[in-house]
Order: sequence, then C-alpha cells, then structure tokens
Amino acid sequence: MNDSEHNEWVGQPHPAGEPEPITAAEAKAAEISGPDHPLGTPGRRFDRRSPFMIGVAGAAGVLATVCAVKTVFAAHEALLLVVAALFLAIGMEPAVSWLARHRIGRGLAVTLVLLVIVGALAGFLVAVITPLVDQGQALVDHAPDRLKQLENSYPAFGSAAEKLHLDEKIRQAIDTKSADLTHGLVGAGKVVFGAITSTVVVCVLTAYFSACFPSLRANLYRLFPQDRRPRAILIGDAIFAKVGGYVLGNLLISLITGVLTFIWLAVFGVPYPLVLAVLVAVLDLIPLVGSTLAGIVIAVVALTVSMPVCLATVGFFIVLRLVEDYLLGPRIMGRTVAVPGVVTVVAVLIGGSLLGVLGALLAIPLAAAVLLLVEEIVFPGLDKRRPAEATTP
Repeated sequence: MNDSEHNEWVGQPHPAGEPEPITAAEAKAAEISGPDHPLGTPGRRFDRRSPFMIGVAGAAGVLATVCAVKTVFAAHEALLLVVAALFLAIGMEPAVSWLARHRIGRGLAVTLVLLVIVGALAGFLVAVITPLVDQGQALVDHAPDRLKQLENSYPAFGSAAEKLHLDEKIRQAIDTKSADLTHGLVGAGKVVFGAITSTVVVCVLTAYFSACFPSLRANLYRLFPQDRRPRAILIGDAIFAKVGGYVLGNLLISLITGVLTFIWLAVFGVPYPLVLAVLVAVLDLIPLVGSTLAGIVIAVVALTVSMPVCLATVGFFIVLRLVEDYLLGPRIMGRTVAVPGVVTVVAVLIGGSLLGVLGALLAIPLAAAVLLLVEEIVFPGLDKRRPAEATTP
C-alpha cells in the first residue's frame, strides 16, 4: 500500500509492517472517500435497544448531567456575561435587521448600531458624571440630616423611624462605607477593574453574537429534525422578535421615564434630581417592582420639601405608571410581549431570586417565550382527541 492512500498530513511515513486489519481498513477508507462525501457516508446505526447501549446511554446521561451542573456552578459568572451579551445582541437585532434590509452590510450595520449605543452612553456619562457624583455624595452625606428633618417635621414619621432605628442604621451604613473606602482601596480597585472588564467582555461578545447571528440562528435550527424544522423556525423567530422588542422597548421606556422624572423633580425643587432620575431609569428596567421602589424612595425625599410636594410626587408616579402601562408600553412594544400580570410578578420574583438583577431583567422575555411554547406546542397536543376517544359515542 502506498503512502498516497493515507492522509498526507497524519502519521507520515506509515510503518512498513503495519497490521493487516489496519491496512485493509485504510484501503477501504480511500475507496469510500469521494468528492461528495470526503469523510464517507454514515454507517449502520447501533442497536439502541440492546442492554449494553441502554446501560451506556443511562450512565452517560447521568454523568453528563452531573458535569453540566458542576460546570454551570463553577462558571456561573462567565455564563451570566454570555447570557447578558446574547440578550443584548437579540435586542439589537431589530435595528440591525432593519439596516440590513436597506442594503447595508451586516458587519457595517452592527458597527453602526454599536457606535450609536456606545456614543449615546459615553455622551451621557460625560455630561452627567460630575453632577451625578456630587449629588450622590451629597445625598449620602446629608442622609442623617434629612432623616432628622423628617422626624422633626412629622412626628408620626419620627415615631416609625425610632421603632425601626433608621437613624442608627443609616449612620452605621455610612460609617461602614467610609471605612471600606478608606481601608479598602485595593478592594475598590478590584471592583472597578472587574466592572470594566465585565463591560468590555459583554460588549465584545455582543458584537460577536450580533455579527454572527444569522449563522447562529441557522445552526440552531439545524438541531431540529427536518420534518419539524419549518415550525421550529416560525416559533423561534417569534421568540427572537419578542425578546428583541422587549429589550429595545424597555430601554426606551426607561429613558423616557427618567427624563420625565428629572423634569418633575427639578421643577418642584426636590433635592438631588439627577441622582433620583437615574435611579428611576435603572429601577424601571425591572418590571413592576422597580418603578414602585423608585417611587417610594423619591416620595420620601420629596417629603423633605413639603407634604404637598410629596403628595404631588406620589400622584405623578401613579400617573407615570399608568402612562407607561397603557400608552408607552403598547405603542413602543406593541403586543410583542404579552404576559399576564400574575405571570409577570411570579417570573420577576423567581428570576430575581435565581440570578439577581439580571434574572429580574430577563424574566419577562423568558416568560413570554415559555408562554408561546406552551400555547403553540403543549396546549394543542393536550387538546387533541385520542383515536379511542374519537370513536367513543
């Protein structure tokens, strides 16, 4: 047998005394390799019903499950970054696809969308970082004074604060943070470096996922059997549309609510309007719970101005919530993410308990995807009448 019958990049030169079974197998390999199937055609399947194959499959399944669970626990931080980047890429997909439909290359479309996002974020930080830091520091430093002012002005609030020991807890928290900043500069540096590194990783992964999204989508659908692949494409694209619409719509609604909150607080002279507006914009990303928590915090701060301003601010947040639910949400997101209120609350609670803030943010689109799968796959299968039931009089 000549060396030309072997792969020229592997194991050259082959030994002269190669065993006969290997020589025969390599000759057969050279025979079945052709232009259409350079690696040959698949052979006969193993008998999956044999006791040996059943035992091997069961053991392999248990081993794979244990390894997968251990891997998830060991690499959960990296996996969270990957999940966040994937959801951001899906959120960018409507804008990228719109540009691609208008004869702009996929790579250029991804670059333009990322430049717009990064430019807007950088411009926002440049414009507000200094007043944001100043107001944030002032809010922390004057928190005990504001609390004392509320206790003196409103005896009922003072009685509740005394029972809850709010003054002591606030001072203890401030002292703890000051000690951490004074004696933990190395730890603070690690936190900042870690945050910057995570941000860079998420940005790079988002760009990669977005640029390769058509290929990722096609390979994902190839995992389904051929007869089920068309319906998998329809359902999968509907899920991608729901997630993308939710991510973009939620970010836009959060930005609008933050701007409106800043205008309201600035007009009525509520202290620290920029910090509180950013707080509203960030917490509003968390469905239902976030905006409520932000409203409570701002109402307490507005109470330091006067009771009428506090009541007016509470009314403002109630109206803002109604506008967000019945005007902004339907117009911006449409019906892309139609999740009942009870499911929303349960999904946010479960997602927040499992993955923290990221889990709460991703809970709604995941719940929408699960509901779509249940409606399109589970319910129709359960509603089908079995042949025995169909013939029963």
